Amino acid sequence: MSTRRELRSAPSAHRRPSRWLRIGIPVVLILVWLVGGSIGGPYFGRVDEVSSNDQSSFLPESADATEVSERLPDFLGDDTIPAVVVVEGEGDLSEDDLAALQDLADEFAALDGVTGDVSPPILSEDGQAAQLFVPIDASGEIGEVVGEMRTTIEDSLPAGLEGWVTGPAGFTADLVEGFLGIDGLLLGVALLAVFIILVIVYRSPLLPILVLMTSLFALCVALLTVWWLAKAEIFVLNGQVQGILFILVIGAATDYALLYVARFREAIADGETRWDATNRAWRGAFEPILASGGTVIAGLLCLLLSDLATNRALGPIAAIGIVFSVLSALTFLPALLAVVGRAAFWPFIPKGPAAPLPDDLTQPVKGFWPRQARLVARRTRTVWVACTLILLIASAGMLQLKADGVPSSDLVLGASEARDGQEVLAEHFPAGSGSPVYVIVPQDQLADAATIMAESDGIDSVAVASEDSPTGQATVEVTGGDAVLTVPGPPSAEAPEPTLSEGDVLLVGTLTDAADSVEAEQTVADLRVALDDELGAGTAVVGGVTATDIDSNATSIRDRTVIIPVVLLVILVILMLLLRAIVAPVLLILSVILSFAAALGVSAIVFNVVFGFPGADPAVPLYGFIFLVALGVDYNIFLMSRVREESLVHGTRRGILRGLVATGGVITSAGLVLAATFAALGVIPILFLAQLAFIVAFGVLLDTFVVRSLLVPAVTYDIGRAIWWPSRLGRANAWGETSADAAPELRRSASPDRREEVDADPATRS
Repeated sequence: MSTRRELRSAPSAHRRPSRWLRIGIPVVLILVWLVGGSIGGPYFGRVDEVSSNDQSSFLPESADATEVSERLPDFLGDDTIPAVVVVEGEGDLSEDDLAALQDLADEFAALDGVTGDVSPPILSEDGQAAQLFVPIDASGEIGEVVGEMRTTIEDSLPAGLEGWVTGPAGFTADLVEGFLGIDGLLLGVALLAVFIILVIVYRSPLLPILVLMTSLFALCVALLTVWWLAKAEIFVLNGQVQGILFILVIGAATDYALLYVARFREAIADGETRWDATNRAWRGAFEPILASGGTVIAGLLCLLLSDLATNRALGPIAAIGIVFSVLSALTFLPALLAVVGRAAFWPFIPKGPAAPLPDDLTQPVKGFWPRQARLVARRTRTVWVACTLILLIASAGMLQLKADGVPSSDLVLGASEARDGQEVLAEHFPAGSGSPVYVIVPQDQLADAATIMAESDGIDSVAVASEDSPTGQATVEVTGGDAVLTVPGPPSAEAPEPTLSEGDVLLVGTLTDAADSVEAEQTVADLRVALDDELGAGTAVVGGVTATDIDSNATSIRDRTVIIPVVLLVILVILMLLLRAIVAPVLLILSVILSFAAALGVSAIVFNVVFGFPGADPAVPLYGFIFLVALGVDYNIFLMSRVREESLVHGTRRGILRGLVATGGVITSAGLVLAATFAALGVIPILFLAQLAFIVAFGVLLDTFVVRSLLVPAVTYDIGRAIWWPSRLGRANAWGETSADAAPELRRSASPDRREEVDADPATRS
């Protein structure tokens, strides 16, 4: 061992920079990151200045509903989002009650953020409820305005009356409130979970702090960059993207930091000085960290193929987070450890290298990971066949996954005033009040389109946008093939004219069913077909809340069908370049696909049986796939890059076992950290994030403890040297050994620390 240490130390000592550089380089790097973090840190409190949770950030760019949404201000005036106030009494509403509701409407009209005219109280047919329509500026703080309205209702409604704010603005406000914990609660829970795991793993008070500094400063600089990009309106930043960015950076940066720490710890245990340990650890960790980060970035950037603005934004925003995670793990953490040295591991400072894996695995061995390696070597085929069967059985649960969309009323977990108000509204009025279906047609097709809408069983009434009407809309009745517009008032009142925009008019249909219900979606789908059949394809454009849900779900399904194969292909190419082989990358891709399928299958059962969720957004499987496959491949990269390094010296099969033992602890720790950080998303009461948290957390644990620890080592061990085909390593002798004759060629592919071993230590049989 002393000879090998001398072989390593002599060259590095010869190339060692001056003492001032050895001190100055880490200090400069630390100062750079401290400055970046101090500038970026305050931006946590300013995210709301550039973020938005309105529905426009989720609209598919090329859909009909998006076109209608963009043109609505041309017909309705200001860009507004309606809030529906429904008030219910203990019995029939009296004249005094209606007068009180008119006073309430006047108070709403005086609120900042309320634009246009607030409708007078509209009494239900049963006389027991009334509703008000309040237009709110869609570009303003919808959550704050709705909050003021709810406070006004609580303070101003007479005894015996109860009111709710619902409709599109009400649901948006509830969604905004659900995301309120992202800045503080989510980040705090994630950091606390990571700190506890690191303290347990390393039994050191200082090292977890250094690792968390690496993650937190990476997040600060990433947030600073993302904030200005969102400020310039290059990307759309909403609560969903923000939450995923926080978790992804904390988890990924910690994973990369742990890989570097493992290399640094090995060097310290071998007796290296701080600078030499830093140099050795950096050279050993650089390639796998860079490859792992590149894999995740490539997978995330595939989201740019999406037609949904929020998906396209998540790709580059999260990729920026990964870039700074990699930079922090390769610059900030090495600088910190170069300054602190072996004291980072106090009080359990590593002394001496770990016991090597014995040559004779027929005898019992000590240690969890050596025992794991012994199991893989002695029960190879049994291990990988059993793991494959278990994962396939778990994958069958995917058939129970209901990922075709959920009602917007179910997006928020727990209490929702908008959802409660929607239920009351449906008891007394057409359930679709406040969330109508909009149809834009040429003026000369007004009568025909109105007739088609009126004949639909799912549409209660039809109106047309009209500037001449006090409410902005006029009722449409078709008589003798002509459209007749009427407004409340004396019979002698002049008939209004429809509002025109580019020769088109806007028809407004009140749905009989709740806008986010399956029945309403069927009504809108049937209406689109009928309009195309009667008026000609593309003549009428249908939008509104229900149409947006339909188009968004269809786009999400299209996205996952297109993006998932692209992600697999991109990651496969990266693995081939990293491992200089074809067989091993294909095996790794197949393993992560199987792991993802099993995680999704188990998640489907848990969602349906345990939590009783109403379904899932179509984007949930796509997001779960992106994170699980990209991050799952990370762990396989950590493992197989070390296996390849060991195989260059000890042969493939022996290299697999040594790589498993060397990386077992660090990868398991990284998996626990990543699972804990993603599980923290569950503290945000949003259905999408809760489901994503479970899928990724469970999938990471499955990948860590089953796929990477048992399945991949067993399969590769069973195949042997052929996993490296067609590289030189795959053409070693029939025993899977690296022959002494091959050493001159293979040493060129080895890491600097392994070249001396290739020269000094002839390969042994696997």
